[in-house]
Amino acid sequence: MEWYIRKVTVTGESSLAVEFADGTKGTILFEPGFFRGAFAELSAPEKFAGVFLDHGAVTWPGGLELAPDAMYDDIRANNGVVCMTAAA
Repeated sequence: MEWYIRKVTVTGESSLAVEFADGTKGTILFEPGFFRGAFAELSAPEKFAGVFLDHGAVTWPGGLELAPDAMYDDIRANNGVVCMTAAA
């Protein structure tokens, strides 16, 4: 699965760097509007920094996660940078 994430690194208060199994790398930028609803608690930098990988998916404590397959497609389509503007 090329979209399996093998590395995630916090690069700022609201940004991550990811690396996929096939070597594809990208940056995920989270706009303030993303941090609402279930993701509201991640607006606190210490909560956001708690990110980890669970079976190749970007995950935070409490079960919040981002779909790695969609992230992979977006990174490849947008020159390695994805801007998360609003939680679904």
